[in-house]
Amino acid sequence: MFSVALRPTARLFANRSVAPALLSRTMGTITEGVEFDTIAREWRCKWSPDSDKKSLAEAQKLLSSVVEEVKKVDGVKGVQRVVCGGCMDFKVITSVDSEKFGAWSDAKFAPEADFLEKLKAIDGIDVVETQTFTLMPM
Repeated sequence: MFSVALRPTARLFANRSVAPALLSRTMGTITEGVEFDTIAREWRCKWSPDSDKKSLAEAQKLLSSVVEEVKKVDGVKGVQRVVCGGCMDFKVITSVDSEKFGAWSDAKFAPEADFLEKLKAIDGIDVVETQTFTLMPM
């Protein structure tokens, strides 16, 4: 285990399996040459093609009901939806300015908990997960 002083935007990584180099440097640089200005939170699940892809349609309706709330999070750069018809993925990626991400993390990524609870209740949806990662235009 390692101990470091974290800036507010880095707190989200404190309980994750992240390379110590990420935690020991200022947010914005993971290692030499690997900088970022955006941190993203992904909500994802698998949907079923059964019943004419009803679970996918229901997941989309659920997203539509919260997308404006998500867009109001301070520092949001964008909200994207990714759907793969081959592997049945449904993903929502919210990109936030790295300097603002800590506040959303402190707020438990609202409305994440409610969204995920409702997503899990949809018949045909499973493997509901979240992930946090950095982004940088190249």
